[in-house]
Amino acid sequence: GKLTGTHSEVAAYEFTTLTCIPGIIHYKGAKLQLLDLPGIIEGAKDGKGRGRQVIAVARSCNLILITLDAAKPAVHKQLIEHELEGFGIRLNKSPPNILYRKKDRGGISFSSAVQTELDLDTVKTICNEYRIHNADFIVRTNCTADDIIDVIEGNRIYLPCIYVVNKIDAITMEELELYDRLPHYVPISANLEWN
Repeated sequence: GKLTGTHSEVAAYEFTTLTCIPGIIHYKGAKLQLLDLPGIIEGAKDGKGRGRQVIAVARSCNLILITLDAAKPAVHKQLIEHELEGFGIRLNKSPPNILYRKKDRGGISFSSAVQTELDLDTVKTICNEYRIHNADFIVRTNCTADDIIDVIEGNRIYLPCIYVVNKIDAITMEELELYDRLPHYVPISANLEWN
């Protein structure tokens, strides 16, 4: 609410935001829309709570800010990332550099310009699961079986993400220095208006 001038419900307990609350940030002459979304709970990708609605809105964003509690950031970060991954959102990743082309005949072909953990048998096994019998795969960077699946599915969203760690006033200086070493983290104290 402090960034956009809107009002969001706040309390000493989690999950106080129940609906999407839109706001506008004015920054260097530009207007940026910020959506305060309800928290994501475990099972959101499977329809628990309002998870599917929240994640569907997140898929249409250009940037995701995830607010974490400084007292338990790792647990919440893993849970949120798992739920978003299950819905096809990849945070702070680039699309795999894989050329995938279906064809009419010739079976599955696999070539790699770099050393990779994948081999033709693994790619064939994945293709078999998707009932793909004829396709070319050209891998240009090291990739995993999950990357092949993402390319076949073709519906993954790759978004930048910033992790905002709140309540840093309640942790030690040593813990705060640990956050400073992590990529994509911004430590704040909303209550004391730090950072």
